[in-house]
Amino acid sequence: MPSKAAKRTVAEPPSIESLRARMDEVSLKILRMLNLRASIATEIGRLKHTDGTLVYQPGREREVIERMLAENQGPLTAEHVEHIYTEIVSACRGLEQTPRVAFLGPAHTYSHEAARARFGASVDFVPLPSFAAVFQAIENGRADFGVVPVENTTEGQVGLTLDLLIDTPLVIIGEILQPVRHALLSRDGDRSKVRRILSHQQSLGQCRNYLSTNFPQVETEAVVSNALAAQRAAEDPSLGAIASRAAGDAYGLRVIAENIQDIASNTTRFLVMATKAADRTARDKTTALFAVADRVGALNEALGVFARNGINISKIESRPMRSRPWEYLFFVDLAGNREDPKLKRALDALLRKALFLKVLGSYPEGRPASA
Repeated sequence: MPSKAAKRTVAEPPSIESLRARMDEVSLKILRMLNLRASIATEIGRLKHTDGTLVYQPGREREVIERMLAENQGPLTAEHVEHIYTEIVSACRGLEQTPRVAFLGPAHTYSHEAARARFGASVDFVPLPSFAAVFQAIENGRADFGVVPVENTTEGQVGLTLDLLIDTPLVIIGEILQPVRHALLSRDGDRSKVRRILSHQQSLGQCRNYLSTNFPQVETEAVVSNALAAQRAAEDPSLGAIASRAAGDAYGLRVIAENIQDIASNTTRFLVMATKAADRTARDKTTALFAVADRVGALNEALGVFARNGINISKIESRPMRSRPWEYLFFVDLAGNREDPKLKRALDALLRKALFLKVLGSYPEGRPASA
């Protein structure tokens, strides 16, 4: 008589076919839920159009993605989850309205990559020849938003952007902290053929040590953008280009070396510009611009209003006043929203002490890209 143990059926391991069947079932459930989400987004878009609310709400979108990151238990990494939900949010936003996002072109510049990281693929990207053209496109209604670099952890401030912020009627509604990983590229990937290396001036500075060590006799040339450098290198085998790996792929270039930036954590901070202010969130920062009289203690008095009101200054930059030699404007990043009582009180006090004060925008504080 067979034993009870012999009667037990040993479970067979799942086959590839059975696992694929389960995967297909899950995929259909995901599709149904995505379409339900899209339907809700469409209804929200209708309500936004009724009351004139901006379709793009950076604080709300950041909140959605951070909630998903907090709930993620793997095996997908935080980076995977962020990319997936950026595209989901982008696609749903596109059902409400397809935003036009301007950036320094051509395609595959770091500005383009930052814009893609923030807005996803479901937007109309508008490549333009200069930072000034990006600002003008938004002001003239040819673009809804613009993405421009303002500082880099290696090379510091981007002076052209700061100068444009002085006079623009636009406001900052967001920031993007984008890791910048440079590659040296050429048409055939042969370093011995490289006679000149092209890139944006900032990128050349970010790779200064690498270039002086590995290509000490090779001439460098600053061009308008990294993508333009890649474009030109694709036409001439004697040219090397410092650009992103994506730009190299787009223009058919081969990699000579990767991650050639002098600082491994090289990051560029980009600003998102628009005509209307962002909605207030729980974790905002405010950027302001002011000037003070040229006298002893004036700057100290101006900055003192923030200390007295318990406001943290996370950054301060000076910029020469173009119309008044040896006098300066000061850009400050402040913790909080301009409508927060403490910050509002501090800004009102600064207005009484400063020759000039302009609040450039309050917006959700950026977070580093997921590792």
